Amino acid sequence: MGERICSFDGLDLREEQLDILNAIREFVDNEIIPVAHDLEASDTYPEDIVAGLREMGLFGMRIPEEYGGLGLDLTTYALAIAELSRGWMSVAGIVNGVYIVSGMLAGHGTQEQKDHYLPKLAAGELVCCFMMTEPEAGSDVRAIRTTARREGDELVVNGQKMWVTNGARAGLMALLVKTDPTTDPPQAGMTALIVEKTPGTGKQGGITIPPEGLPKLGYKGVESTEIAFDDHRVPASTILGGPEGEGKGFYQMMSGIETGRINVGARGLGVALRAYELAIRYAQERSAFGKPIAQHQLIQAKLADMATGIEAAKHLIAAAARKKDAGGRADVEAGMAKLFATEVAQRCVEESMRIHGGYGYSKEFEIERLYRDNPLLLIGEGTNEIQRLIIARGLLRRHAL
Repeated sequence: MGERICSFDGLDLREEQLDILNAIREFVDNEIIPVAHDLEASDTYPEDIVAGLREMGLFGMRIPEEYGGLGLDLTTYALAIAELSRGWMSVAGIVNGVYIVSGMLAGHGTQEQKDHYLPKLAAGELVCCFMMTEPEAGSDVRAIRTTARREGDELVVNGQKMWVTNGARAGLMALLVKTDPTTDPPQAGMTALIVEKTPGTGKQGGITIPPEGLPKLGYKGVESTEIAFDDHRVPASTILGGPEGEGKGFYQMMSGIETGRINVGARGLGVALRAYELAIRYAQERSAFGKPIAQHQLIQAKLADMATGIEAAKHLIAAAARKKDAGGRADVEAGMAKLFATEVAQRCVEESMRIHGGYGYSKEFEIERLYRDNPLLLIGEGTNEIQRLIIARGLLRRHAL
């Protein structure tokens, strides 16, 4: 047996970090990879996998220990997400909903909000969703139109959110709204709400969720939904951070965007690893012109480029996560990690499919799923075109004359 292909080998990690990551890798190999193909093909939510994640405490990876979580650093979390994505990217999406919402609560919530929600999230009792994107507002978050007007001790929410991962199954929603649509700049009038709903319901109060979800190229097994609000009433206490949080929603949500980009980069790393793993195995098993295709120089060049890109992506992600762990601003590093790792993943899935030849185009082979899953990562958490602008602006700010 040769060396394993892994997201965290070769990094300077502590023994306790390695113990956690090796346990996750074993879970992926035994519980995710063998069933991912069939679950994805039928677009089935992975209930047994989610139960396993819950049993391992992985929904609480980043939640502080005082609330029942594991209290892991971002570096360990990012590499865990890479390993989960190596098994099936949709599983990482299920975990990520809890990660985003719990991070917002831990960083900006009132003590009452933390005490009420964080233990439930750490135990995996609540599925979460995060809502910024709208039909007319994607990368330009300031263009959102969903509003919440105050009526006494309540807020009345109206608007529409799109591409909400976990939207149907979520019991807890983080929602960005405009509480003052007249402000200039517009983000000064935005507020984040933490709203409960009954999981699986299509209609509750003024909330409507279409039962069929949004049809997608890939990223199946986890729903992406539209959620409409029509005079939906919630208590004013749902404002993240209490009364002082009103008007701070844009900044509360953006504060997590650096870690979100590291997260998406980690997903790309996981997809790239699996594509490479499949390619290097197939290249040694498949023969053409009298020898394994791995002995043909053009195939070797593809494998070399894939492995080099993966190794570079791994270190970019670790560097960005470690800078964030140390308390530094990591907007440039997070953008670089997200941009580079997801583009590497896109090249890896394409090259792996080419190495597989006609079989790579068949739904019977795993690489076909990876080829459909990865394009989402080029768009999520800000398109890669936007990442280039963020990186450049950050560099100019850091190195201003």
